[in-house]
Amino acid sequence: MTEARPPFPPFDLDSALAKVQAAEDAWNTRDPHRVALAYTEDSAWRNRDVFLTGRARIVDFLTEKWARELDYVLRKSLWGFRGNRIAVRFQYEWHDVTGRWFRSYGNELWEFADNGLMNRREASINDVGIDEADRRYFGPRPADERGPGHDIPLA
Repeated sequence: MTEARPPFPPFDLDSALAKVQAAEDAWNTRDPHRVALAYTEDSAWRNRDVFLTGRARIVDFLTEKWARELDYVLRKSLWGFRGNRIAVRFQYEWHDVTGRWFRSYGNELWEFADNGLMNRREASINDVGIDEADRRYFGPRPADERGPGHDIPLA
């Protein structure tokens, strides 16, 4: 049985927005196995300075990530799309084991196989320390903050 994860490329505005929201929702589960199912078996990643290939490595990477980045909560925003590629801006908040809070700002470039699974992901990310009182995100995006008109702020 061939795996498939709609929507499929080539993307239009609605399908690109749906793909971005689905990714945000999956990552907010903090379930490495669930997240990894959105990627091809041989998916190639660059995340900051880490390069990895394959679902098993993705699961290991995310397991370690969410052991360090506690109470992780993410927002993604569509930046652009064409054919089988999507560009995304994102922000996520988390704290370390000492209780220090951070907001991480980043950009991702995604490339998809015909079956809708991501075969390439490149992420550039910067972490900024924040006070807990300055947090913006307290859980998955509520229904009334989804869709066009609900972009994430620049800073």
